[in-house]
Amino acid sequence: MDPFTISAEAPKPDEIVSDVFLEEDAEDELEAMGLEIENEDGSVTITIGSTRDMEGAEDHEANLALFMSDYDLAMVAEDLLAGIADDDASRQEWLQTRARGLEMLGLKLEDPRGDTGPGSAPLEGMSTVRHPLLLEAVLRFQANARGELLPANGPVKVRNDGVGTNEQDVMASALEKYLNHYLTSVAVEYYPDTDKMLFDVGMGGSSFKKVYNDPILRRPVSLTVDADDLIVNNTATSLSTAKRITHRSVMKPSTLRRMQLLGAYRDIDLGVPTDETDILEQTKRGIEGIIAYSTNIEDVDYTIYECYCELDLPGFEHVNEDDEKTGLELPYIVTLERDSRQILSIRRNWSEKDDMKLPETHFVRYVYVDAIGFYGIGLLHILGNTNQALTAGWREMLDAGMFASFPSFLYSEAMGRQQTSDFRLAPGQGQRIQTGEKPIGAVVMPLPYKDPSPATLGLIQSIAETGQRVGNTSELAVGEGRADVPVGTTLAMIEQASKVMDAVHKRLHAAQAAEFALLKREFLRDPEALFRYRSGEDSPDQREMILMALKDYDLVPCADPNTPSHTHRVMKATALQALVTQNPGLFDQKKVTTRILYMMGIADVESLYAPPKPPPQPMVDPIRAQEVQLKAQKQQIEAQLAQLELELKARELEIDAQRDAERVNLDRQRLAAETVGWANEVAIKREVAQINAQKDVLRGVENSIRNAQGGMIGPRNGGV
Repeated sequence: MDPFTISAEAPKPDEIVSDVFLEEDAEDELEAMGLEIENEDGSVTITIGSTRDMEGAEDHEANLALFMSDYDLAMVAEDLLAGIADDDASRQEWLQTRARGLEMLGLKLEDPRGDTGPGSAPLEGMSTVRHPLLLEAVLRFQANARGELLPANGPVKVRNDGVGTNEQDVMASALEKYLNHYLTSVAVEYYPDTDKMLFDVGMGGSSFKKVYNDPILRRPVSLTVDADDLIVNNTATSLSTAKRITHRSVMKPSTLRRMQLLGAYRDIDLGVPTDETDILEQTKRGIEGIIAYSTNIEDVDYTIYECYCELDLPGFEHVNEDDEKTGLELPYIVTLERDSRQILSIRRNWSEKDDMKLPETHFVRYVYVDAIGFYGIGLLHILGNTNQALTAGWREMLDAGMFASFPSFLYSEAMGRQQTSDFRLAPGQGQRIQTGEKPIGAVVMPLPYKDPSPATLGLIQSIAETGQRVGNTSELAVGEGRADVPVGTTLAMIEQASKVMDAVHKRLHAAQAAEFALLKREFLRDPEALFRYRSGEDSPDQREMILMALKDYDLVPCADPNTPSHTHRVMKATALQALVTQNPGLFDQKKVTTRILYMMGIADVESLYAPPKPPPQPMVDPIRAQEVQLKAQKQQIEAQLAQLELELKARELEIDAQRDAERVNLDRQRLAAETVGWANEVAIKREVAQINAQKDVLRGVENSIRNAQGGMIGPRNGGV
């Protein structure tokens, strides 16, 4: 890079001399000092300071301010500060409007007017009450938006647009768990910071998120930037079309010194800071009751301007393929300190892999209604005039009631000189006056105050209802408590009542999706930030899986962009249940119940279900079932027959064995019997023989006897 020089072609500050014509002896002295005379007409180029070392300037993340001369840095700073001043001046009316809106919220306690000094009430004694229409609308919006965008389990949902497998589902679930743990347990500032941002969005219409890698915390940060602190020319229509985007912030001296020690900022003396605030900041401090006063200089914070702009920096010019300067302005991030007008850092604001050198996005715009100009329209613009009308109506009614109860009066000059001129009496208090011997009614006349008329009360009520309807704060009665309201009617009422807030919620959902995309970019640049602050050790495989999922999957808000509030979600769940009741055969009851419970915000739904019942038996044809039954019975009978056959065969074998045993026994008995019978037969034969012998003897005897008798009978009977 060229050294800091002064020449006739480049005029420099008054204390630096240019167009210097030197004598020959002076030229020799300059050459002896190492200064080169470049001009033939006798003018010289005086080199101030030594040539800077450019080693490290090619590093894409380098602080280029370390390689630039003080003069070049001063020129860049003056140009940027002049542009920032113009941008800030272009939005002064917007700042005043927003300051008035903060006062209209009625957050500051005010007493009724007791004098003629400045105040919100123009007359002495007038009440200072403010109607809460605007405040109610802002608080309701903040509560609904917080419930949708910041669920307790974490705001991030991982989406895979392709055909997911079980492995991919596990990766997506693990990444979702890591990111939600980061935003709820590590980046503990995310939830309260975003909650505060939602209040600003609802009230003023715009707020911003800045996503960057904090060098002190060593992790990605998503920080809310109030619209007051983001200085953009009001002619811009979006962040991408703005010529300059300047983030104004206050920084403690200790924090700034840490940034210098880390090498993020130049280590230079910045002097003593001053406390200068705009009208909006003054209004905020007035509402909070804060007096910005300190006798200790060290308690005053530095005001830092971080300007996102395009510059043609000397020594870092854009060149073409032939190394010729093109004059193209490149995107940079320039950090300045306001009071000292010193540049702390200049860094490249494009991706190292981007050959086109397009500027990177660091801010996300949250908007209530995107309509006119760069800053959005909020409830302040929508309900501001209505809130003022209701405030005036309230004050008139209160004042009318007070004056009717405690009327003022006029008294006659002829009444005589009084000892006091104070005739304002407290309730129940009396005061003696001089009447000049006239009736008191003739010298004192009460003023004709009267109570507010019914027409005035009706008008105020009508204005309030209109404001509630426009600001989406009116109560939505769906079904009027009836259970037989058709589902179509319920859905139509929900759709009609939630159109405005549904559109607002879609804008917030898109902004949060863009914010998570920037967070993903920062995590890809520093993947260790996901694991650096986790308790316990993660395995290398687990880390690799998380990083792969971070690279391949998209991060989207967990909120449903079609549901602006929990009330609408419950009404949708009710309508879904009614639809299922009317058509029970078209839906899976368990899936519908699970969806409804999740819509109602009930966690761990699966633990609420009863254990699964055994699967039912499949339906079969009765004839086929009977055939199967008969076949089973036949097989059972055949088995029984086979068993009986086996038992029968066993019994037959047993009987055969018994029969053989009995046969052997019978044979033995028969043999024994035959032996005995043979012996008996022999004995019998012997006896028979003996008997026969005896018979023969007897027969012989008988014959003898017969013979003997025959002889005797014959002669007696005349026979032979």
